[in-house]
Amino acid sequence: MNEHNHQISQDAINKAVWGACDSFRGVVDPSIYKDYVLTLLFLKYISDVWQDHYDKYQTEHGDEPELITELMKAERFVLPKAAGFYSLFEHRHEPGNGERIDQSLHAIEEANISKLRDVFQDISFNSNKLGDDKQKNEILRHVLEDFNKSELNLRPSLIGNLDVIGNAYEFLIKNFAATSGKKAGEFYTPPEVSGLIAELLEPREGDQICDPACGSGSLLMKCGRKIRENFNGSKKYALYGQEAIGSTWALAKMNMFLHSEDNHRIEWGDTLRNPKLLNTDESLMHFDIVTANPPFSLEKWGHDEAENDKWSRYRRGIPPRTKGDYAFILHMIETLKPDTGRMGVVVPHGVLFRGAAEGKIRRKLIEENLLDIVIGLPEKLFYGTGIPAAILIFKKKKTDNTVLFIDASREYADGKNQNMLRPEDIQKIVDTCHKREGVDKYAYLASPKEITENDFNLNIPRYVDTFEEEEEIDLMAVRAEREKLKAELAGLEKEMDGYLKELGYE
Repeated sequence: MNEHNHQISQDAINKAVWGACDSFRGVVDPSIYKDYVLTLLFLKYISDVWQDHYDKYQTEHGDEPELITELMKAERFVLPKAAGFYSLFEHRHEPGNGERIDQSLHAIEEANISKLRDVFQDISFNSNKLGDDKQKNEILRHVLEDFNKSELNLRPSLIGNLDVIGNAYEFLIKNFAATSGKKAGEFYTPPEVSGLIAELLEPREGDQICDPACGSGSLLMKCGRKIRENFNGSKKYALYGQEAIGSTWALAKMNMFLHSEDNHRIEWGDTLRNPKLLNTDESLMHFDIVTANPPFSLEKWGHDEAENDKWSRYRRGIPPRTKGDYAFILHMIETLKPDTGRMGVVVPHGVLFRGAAEGKIRRKLIEENLLDIVIGLPEKLFYGTGIPAAILIFKKKKTDNTVLFIDASREYADGKNQNMLRPEDIQKIVDTCHKREGVDKYAYLASPKEITENDFNLNIPRYVDTFEEEEEIDLMAVRAEREKLKAELAGLEKEMDGYLKELGYE
């Protein structure tokens, strides 16, 4: 087996997992098969890690099954006998693949209940979504064969850097987001945007970081990665999240483990109606960083219960019945630590200027000097929506009472369906935020007086003037050109008359 001697590249793994989707393509919709592929990748990974460590102990201790069994109890994930990938692969030609995979997942959940409770409850490989028994068995046989390819041998001794798996997971999620249209925004924020937000919030060692609408967890993990990059690989931080959609919550859990982010707590439920990140006395937990890309203008967000909210999150005003944007913002503000709390949220532009209840809430947040920065982003950055969004940065303890406005909407790489922030675009935004001063046609530092005079309307063009002067017109040159054209026209008319006469028309 010489395959143990070479490291497998990220690119090869990405290609192989994307190739595994081919067995589903054309038969099952991507929004359905994404969960199957991502779950199998997780199962394959824990099977390979288990096998790798088992073999290592066997080499070290010879044939002592009891000792090895004892040593294996310390693994991050315990793999019950016959529940691993290879056992499923061996039986792939027999009927009942779907049932066998479901049983394996159930056994793995039971053996790792504190980590994996409910993670596989929303997925059934034995479901009719994959067609009748014959078709289902055939598809799953092919997929098991795809995952058995040498490029997908995910043993740590082979792939070294564990991030490779996390990256492959992220690669898959991103590709699913790009191909599954409208629903995509529900589970994925483009990496450039989450990277920018993480950069702006400056996560530090010891921070508790929360995303109350965490999707597959990419924004949270970007913040974690920032700390590791800036503090010598430190893992002194904790990630918290909540996600309303069960299958997406399961993705977030698997995603965390695949990135070795074991210090996390991801809850499943509706943050607005039923926040789950609570202290023992049922009060809302507070965090150093709260960040999210919540669903834009959510229609049914829980307006009816808002007035009697037991955490008084809506004391500044109740957001409108059909637009939940400020409900998320107010929840997030409420969960910030009083001294260190800082927050970044992605919103549609209407949040900056809509009136009525939203106008009143916006005014209060500004008067309390919580709003720090408003950044307008280019259009078509997000999966499933073309509308341009903005990032709002709030801080509990600001050093001044101004608000910095940045219009970053015109600087991006132009893609066919999807635009993208380039590294230089991100750097320019970050540098401008750090300098905190105006830049012609790009940024403006507004005083409380100016914002008040604008009636607390935060629409970016009110502050950042991007108007380009038109060139002055040389009237004499235009007049000369006109005379020349008139002469040409007269000549043509004369010529035309000649032709008409010849043809007998007077």
